[in-house]
Amino acid sequence: GPPKGALDIAIIGISGRYPQARNIHDFWKNLRDGKDCITEIPKDRWDHSLYFDEAKDKLGKSYSKWGGFIDGVDQFDPLFFHISPREAELMDPQERLFLQCVYETIEDAGYTRETLGKHEGLGGNVGVYVGVMYEEYQLYASAEQALGRALAIAGSPASIANRVSYFCNFHGPSMAVDTMCSSSLTGIHLACHSLQRGECEVAIAGGVNVSIHPNKYLYLSQGKFASSKGRCESFGEGGDGYVPGEGVGAVLLKPLARAIADGDHIYGVIKGSAINHGGKTNGYTVPNPHSQSRVIRRAFEEAGIHPRTVSYIEAHGTGTSLGDPIEIAGLTKTFQEYTKENQFCAIGSAKSNIGHGESAAGIAGLTKILLQMKYKRLVPSLHSRTLNPNIDFSKTPFVVQQELAEWKRPVIEIDGVTREYARIAGISSFGAGGANAHLVIEEYIEAEHRPPSSISSKNPAVIVLSAKNKDRLREQVQRLLSAIREQVLTDNDLAEIAYTLQVGREAMEERFAVIVKSISELEAKLTYYLKDEADSPDLFTGQVKRNKETMDVFAADEDLQQAIDTWITKGKYAKILQMWVQGLIFDWNKLYGDTKPRRISLPAYPFARERYWLPKVESQAIGLTAGEPAYLHPA
Repeated sequence: GPPKGALDIAIIGISGRYPQARNIHDFWKNLRDGKDCITEIPKDRWDHSLYFDEAKDKLGKSYSKWGGFIDGVDQFDPLFFHISPREAELMDPQERLFLQCVYETIEDAGYTRETLGKHEGLGGNVGVYVGVMYEEYQLYASAEQALGRALAIAGSPASIANRVSYFCNFHGPSMAVDTMCSSSLTGIHLACHSLQRGECEVAIAGGVNVSIHPNKYLYLSQGKFASSKGRCESFGEGGDGYVPGEGVGAVLLKPLARAIADGDHIYGVIKGSAINHGGKTNGYTVPNPHSQSRVIRRAFEEAGIHPRTVSYIEAHGTGTSLGDPIEIAGLTKTFQEYTKENQFCAIGSAKSNIGHGESAAGIAGLTKILLQMKYKRLVPSLHSRTLNPNIDFSKTPFVVQQELAEWKRPVIEIDGVTREYARIAGISSFGAGGANAHLVIEEYIEAEHRPPSSISSKNPAVIVLSAKNKDRLREQVQRLLSAIREQVLTDNDLAEIAYTLQVGREAMEERFAVIVKSISELEAKLTYYLKDEADSPDLFTGQVKRNKETMDVFAADEDLQQAIDTWITKGKYAKILQMWVQGLIFDWNKLYGDTKPRRISLPAYPFARERYWLPKVESQAIGLTAGEPAYLHPA
């Protein structure tokens, strides 16, 4: 096989939205605090009282009225993506959510659409893989058609991936992946293979899932898949099903050697991945512990990792009295082939916090692992105070993680050698149709520590921000201000903040820039701008559209280009900024020598939040409004 480490894939960007979490910082707070994010179905989805009945076998009724819901599932910023409002209304909300999420993921890595995967010269050689399983938006259109209204909505999941490749001008593979609940993990596996074979240079992989129509709940109740208590009781007693959870998330992937060479911010490393199927079992939705065990063993073999060194497992853990013991049996079988030790590995599931994200479950679990690695903490898995009596954990390698604790690096002896190992985690996703996936993730430990780039009076930090309009720019400034306060950014981070905002963000119409020597000065100037005192000589603001002609002159003026080079050597950045806020196209790399600062994770673009849903047109038949299913109004 290939040399050890040759197949390692780095995760260099990440973004997501989950129940009660607008971004992954909120998601971390909810996980850390052990928050249960399940609620009753919100009134703006549908009136669940019309369908709810506690009886478990009432046809056409749902015995579940709970779920994990993301805010603003109906909101979008179409003009940002050059999409007409009319077209936005007819797009599956999953397509819109994933498009915004991918844009944020690229920004989080400190890249732009243009600079990603540009090594080959043509547009970016970037692959896009998205897990998706429910396509229920078009059910609203079919209800309209039943009433004689000509409203059609396309239902091709491929569009969710293809739209991203189209908008970003990416030329790598682009596909939606549906293996039911293992979709997003399978998508990540395929993306890794594509990178390893050189089919693309960079890849985006993730998943999206929404609950916007009663159909899903009626189906889950009919098949007795839903929890009757409104919780995912992962490894807890008495679990009888799962609660659906919404989510959208993505990661940016690049071969590890390339990411290190490019100075990327690395969240973690995918060491190995594997997928398989359970074949014929005692029933179509009954899992096969032998296949689960095999897929986990294959992932560990590809990773070249001894299971005794694994210190955390993010389990599938739907919380069913049948599924959970099968999952533990499969895991235990693999681990016990390598070690006889018990209770050394923590196990848990994000499903206990946010419900089962279905096609987004894998990306939610992976995000949880990466956040735990970042903060070096293991978060509590909920609803497991009384453990499932069908599992004897004392005879397994696993302990259900029930409180917030430090995630220590294991110090262990293997083959007579005792040493400290990196934090390593496994993650499983199993689809109801039998399709299994497992990934092995290792924390990234830097070989040597780079000294921070210094900011001095000769070399101050040039901070640039831009947005589509003034409102968005104000929110952009507000977000940076919050990040400085919440993430406790210091003077050591200043050069990296400046560099990331210069090269890792697209320059848009409405622009703002400042020159600062410390983080406190930056904080003061951002606050000053928000007070609407933008006429300060220290703040540079401008709008590109107003200055279009001036800019065309700038671009053609060769003397000016020479003048700019002189200003750079003399450190006269103010002159450059005066022109940049009017629309000057400028290569920021010119401000740096051979050693450039690092890209770091900073807040992403603040999209406008406007409602786009099925067009509301009165129906001729019975005065029904679009967005209400026809069966609410029997003719």
